[in-house]
Amino acid sequence: MPINADKPHLWKTDTRASVDQFNQWFMKFAPKAYRDTRRKTIESVEQGLALTKDLTTVTPGVIKANPGILPTLRMSTCPPLARDRLIGLADSTKNFVGRLEEGKLPRLLSPALLKEHLGKITGIISRMLDVDIFPWLAEKRRPTEEERYRSSTIVADRLCGAVAEPIVRNAQEKRQLALIQKYLTERGYKLKPHPVATPLTEMEPGTYSIRLNVLVKLSKAEAKGVKIPIDAVIQPKKAKLPHLPVLIEAKSAGDFTNVNKRRKEEAIKINYLKATYGEQVVFVLFLCGYFDAAYLGYEAAEGIDWIWEHRTEDLTQLGL
Repeated sequence: MPINADKPHLWKTDTRASVDQFNQWFMKFAPKAYRDTRRKTIESVEQGLALTKDLTTVTPGVIKANPGILPTLRMSTCPPLARDRLIGLADSTKNFVGRLEEGKLPRLLSPALLKEHLGKITGIISRMLDVDIFPWLAEKRRPTEEERYRSSTIVADRLCGAVAEPIVRNAQEKRQLALIQKYLTERGYKLKPHPVATPLTEMEPGTYSIRLNVLVKLSKAEAKGVKIPIDAVIQPKKAKLPHLPVLIEAKSAGDFTNVNKRRKEEAIKINYLKATYGEQVVFVLFLCGYFDAAYLGYEAAEGIDWIWEHRTEDLTQLGL
């Protein structure tokens, strides 16, 4: 039986309660999450300054040896360069720059082409370095420790500003998963990673996994398949094997716009799951935040149910 998908008369009330809950959490905990990330980012920026000798040697060789410093370098220019802007100015590619920012070098690229692309990128960055926050560059001298720290904090703020939403979203997701784990632990469930080689239907009763990669087929005719991440996979205690576990996706949102842009993600997942495991799949969302009737109606139409974080006790309706 549906838990919330078949109760549209409750959606507005639940949305208001969910928005209030998210806002209370945000005001109390989001600043700490941001500060913690900012502190780590400052350390990363300081490392970038050391690797480039305080931005006096922004060379292809430096980035080749330390590709992960590229985001720091992008935020060290005037104006700060978004990734796509750098790609355009350097006549590079999204894949090339994306690999660098993941801390990796592009695959299957000749040494000559790699040097050429890195040369274009470092050329753009060197020309656009912000001399107002790195005054020693124009004055051709070494920075003081105070100048170095001040510059690092400015660049770190620029980096954190560009990723503020993901910082908050990741902190909220960790909190949601911790809440699910607490609920399960209190009811005698054990956290136990599910072996990759063991079919999902053979998951041990009374156990659960967090962020498990589940094998799915993109269509019923496909032979191999791909792996998709599921936030929480729980095998009920009373399950008689073979039995499909309950699949839960934790979702939070700080505004109504983004959820309606991303609502197809869950629909794609459930279609893959049903193509692989059949219509008996139990896939539910664990929601906290700005989820309005447009989002909820779309998910309900796709056959997806949900549980509100402010009514965590509804998890019992999943047989847990």
